[in-house]
Amino acid sequence: MALADPMASRGTLTDVPARLDRLPWSGFHRLVVAALGITWILDGLEVTLAGSVAAALQTSPRLQLTAEQVGLTGSAYLLGAVLGSLFFGHLTDRLGRKKLFNVTLGVYLAATAATALSWNFESFLFFRFLTGAGIGGEYSAINSAIQELIPARLRGRIDLAINGSFWLGAAAGALVSVPLLDPTLVGPDLGWRIAFGSGAVLGLFILFLRRFLPESPRWLMIHGREGEARRVMDEIEARVLASGHPALPPVKPTLSLGDPHQLTLASVARTLLQHYPGRTALGLVLMASQAFVYNAIFFTYALVLTKFYGIEADRVGLYILPFAIGNFLGPVLLGPLFDTFGRKPMIAATYALAGILLAVTGQLFAMGLLTATTQTAMWSVVFFFASAAASAAYLTVGECFPLEVRALTIALFYAFGTLLGGVGGPWLFGVLIEHGGRGEIVYGYFLGAALMIVAAVVELALGVKAEGKSLEEVAPPLSSLR
Repeated sequence: MALADPMASRGTLTDVPARLDRLPWSGFHRLVVAALGITWILDGLEVTLAGSVAAALQTSPRLQLTAEQVGLTGSAYLLGAVLGSLFFGHLTDRLGRKKLFNVTLGVYLAATAATALSWNFESFLFFRFLTGAGIGGEYSAINSAIQELIPARLRGRIDLAINGSFWLGAAAGALVSVPLLDPTLVGPDLGWRIAFGSGAVLGLFILFLRRFLPESPRWLMIHGREGEARRVMDEIEARVLASGHPALPPVKPTLSLGDPHQLTLASVARTLLQHYPGRTALGLVLMASQAFVYNAIFFTYALVLTKFYGIEADRVGLYILPFAIGNFLGPVLLGPLFDTFGRKPMIAATYALAGILLAVTGQLFAMGLLTATTQTAMWSVVFFFASAAASAAYLTVGECFPLEVRALTIALFYAFGTLLGGVGGPWLFGVLIEHGGRGEIVYGYFLGAALMIVAAVVELALGVKAEGKSLEEVAPPLSSLR
């Protein structure tokens, strides 16, 4: 771990947060979005490919997976993401955002390439677990860095748009899967392998982009490296001014920092349970409810299409594409309202609308009134709101806790939320699809709807008004002198 900057001393006044928040939108911020936000595109690509190739995995001469085994591989991916987020999240807070970028991306690259080489169910399950671990590790480092580098006035809309970019990867995965799963073009045991291997190619491009990103000045600041934080800020501001923006307005130091906080499990527990118990409960509910709905429905939608609507495996991607588009448009179009109208009303509204529309869609499915096309259209509307809600959950757990524990708390909420609401979802729906009919599956849809509506009520009771506020105002650093 790096030694403390000799310029740092007890009671250090810093202007780093104010300097970051005064920056105009510039090429630097676009680089941050491209190099870091693309992680969500990778996750969307992985999840969509796993769903799109579900039927192909069942007919693969080498794998021949059952519907239940397909559901288990989805759960293995999520379990890997949970454990990866916890392990790498802790390292991200201790060692820095930038150091972990290449490590977590390297794990992902190796694992997704190995997935393409799987030879049986056990190897496929294991490599999907490792792929999830790499993506889970990315979550904590990426989300914390993005929130720390984006100006406060834009943090909500940019964070939602970046989280929503998951669905650009989903759309790409849907499009790629169509020709790759066409047995007249590619062999039945080769198409899905090429599909997973494509993720590794995209990861190499991301490695190149991340070479040009600095360490988070906020992370340097609270680790006693004020001099280095100032130098990084000077470089960022020089980039902004060189791109043609006018001179930046003056700022004054607004934050007084004491000795760097020593991160321990006890201090994390005190922060979550003693200092911010309401925010902790809120984060768990928001994360768990959206995780169940997304992972249960999306991981197994290909199985619903093939079993109940007779859609061929190579055509599944065409139905996932509009689903993905609706999910992407939700955070992008609704995102500005989270900065203007406010976090609390918008989060509650999106969760409630998603839950109500999900229940309606489930009932129509159970009654046999939908076709593959109309059900996909209904899902597109449901997840237009659900996607904004899910993105807002990540925004909430990222901005509502002190900077020293930000990456680890993101990891903890993602982990517990996914364990509570996500890991069992794909397996449960896989079993219902394999052994049940429409009447059984609809209970899973109703459960997801109820969870989303409960989350809306909890947001109204415990939500935090963080719009337009600096991260340090929303949650002062543990090392601040107040």
